[in-house]
Amino acid sequence: QVQLVESGGGLVQPGGSLRLSCAASGSIFRIYNMAWYRQAPGKQRELVATITSDGTTNYADSVKGRFTISRENANNTVSLQMNSLEPEDTAVYYCNADVVRVVLRIRRDYWGQGTQVTVSS
Repeated sequence: QVQLVESGGGLVQPGGSLRLSCAASGSIFRIYNMAWYRQAPGKQRELVATITSDGTTNYADSVKGRFTISRENANNTVSLQMNSLEPEDTAVYYCNADVVRVVLRIRRDYWGQGTQVTVSS
């Protein structure tokens, strides 16, 4: 099995910063893209940022210049540094990874359980 475990969410004032982390563990042969998504109350889950195995990144327009995604392939981790946070960034943030398992080289998407980020004064 493969598990993704997020950490780092919480309550922060507008203009503040938070850093989310996600660690993948289990029977992992290889991880391709890793990503962060978010889902605000009453809204659909949306893509925040992606990063390929060679470090190429892509961001939603709403977070460009404020958020930075990074990864450490040796540790199977991905992080999201969030600066200049706005109330509109309030959501549950989910880690996602495109994983090839050791057994049979099965490839599929895995999701973390989500971590709450609340931006409020």
